[in-house]
Amino acid sequence: MVDKEWFKEWFDSHYYHLLYQSRDEKEAHQFIQRLIGRFALKKGLKIIDIACGKGRHSKFISTLGFDVTGIDLSAESITYAQKDENKNLHFARHDMREVFRPNYFDVALNLFTSFGYFESEEENKKAIQAMADNLVRQGHLVIDFLNVKKVIKTLPVKEQKTIENITFNIEKFLANGYITKEIAFDDEGRAFHFTEYVKNIQLHQFQEYLNLSGLEIIHTFGDYHLNSFDETTSDRLILICKKN
Repeated sequence: MVDKEWFKEWFDSHYYHLLYQSRDEKEAHQFIQRLIGRFALKKGLKIIDIACGKGRHSKFISTLGFDVTGIDLSAESITYAQKDENKNLHFARHDMREVFRPNYFDVALNLFTSFGYFESEEENKKAIQAMADNLVRQGHLVIDFLNVKKVIKTLPVKEQKTIENITFNIEKFLANGYITKEIAFDDEGRAFHFTEYVKNIQLHQFQEYLNLSGLEIIHTFGDYHLNSFDETTSDRLILICKKN
């Protein structure tokens, strides 16, 4: 059984940020620059970064000449991000399932597998609809998701990571249509346990969500170098969508 709102506690946790602190910033920045170059995005466009976390990528995008708003459900992350706000960079605590500012943004970004957390199909559809409703007509949505077909081939997986004297015991497996990650560790004499869930969403399911929301997929890529998507070999499923 999926914990319906598991992400609220885990994403607000100090341990979440500790575990994922070593994510490849250089790779992320290069990916963003490739997107901007490939689609010739003009400086000054209004961009919304949906599920922005602590705003690392929003901040980088704003340095490239765009007006960026980052939204996230985590109060702790948004409070942290707001320290760096300026006239072209804004942050707000907001649930992606609700429209933030209708018909306002030129580009919406949902990066680095920041989708698929919800329990029901209706919530997934509602989140995609909200992304679409945030966009101006002819605006673009970028969804960067994992390629579930490739990930599932490698499951189950067990691993350990030791960070700042905390040993995280991690197990990944497929259960009830979700790629599930169990994370257990001890700190200062206390035992902790968290679970992440990412729904097994494949390309045809995304197409259904997007079509219902008035969005059309115009490009699919399979990695951060913007190579073509192959459902058996690609690491990512990156969708470039246009609002009709």
